[in-house]
Amino acid sequence: MHIVLGLLGTIVTILVLLNRLAEMGIDLGGLNPFLWQRRRKWRKQYEGNPVYTIANPMDATAILMVAAVKADGDMTREDKKLLLSLFENEFKLSKKDAAGLLVSSAHLLGDGIEVRKNMEKFLSVSKANFNESQAISAVTLIANAAGDPSSRHENAEELVRQVEKLLAPKPPEKQIW
Repeated sequence: MHIVLGLLGTIVTILVLLNRLAEMGIDLGGLNPFLWQRRRKWRKQYEGNPVYTIANPMDATAILMVAAVKADGDMTREDKKLLLSLFENEFKLSKKDAAGLLVSSAHLLGDGIEVRKNMEKFLSVSKANFNESQAISAVTLIANAAGDPSSRHENAEELVRQVEKLLAPKPPEKQIW
């Protein structure tokens, strides 16, 4: 019986000491590796660039179209009209939804340098959601948004090449009998 009472006394003493440490601001719960991993994952998601979480192929294509237009500087009025008409005709959006997609794409893109430098990282989430016809259409739309191939800016040309390399369907391998 005296052993049980000593064990209970020890447990109560440890709990009281932990409570006193918590009152002083020392939290031993931070040593929990599962809690640490969960906090780190949330911090990466919260502090990270939201453009790298785009999973919808239409949103990813819209951002790349805006990036192609903004490759040589800011968008002009004609560029905005072109993008709005492409969004309305190709994505079958209303004028209001097309304008919202343009604004949100331009906001997420920012100056576009980060997306152009990290194209694989940008497309890593959404690439699996593209089917073959969407990938071909996306490459065509981005090339159309970039402008005439003979007068494209070098940044726009590089962006189109990267997108073609990443999204173009791979030809089937030759089978040997």
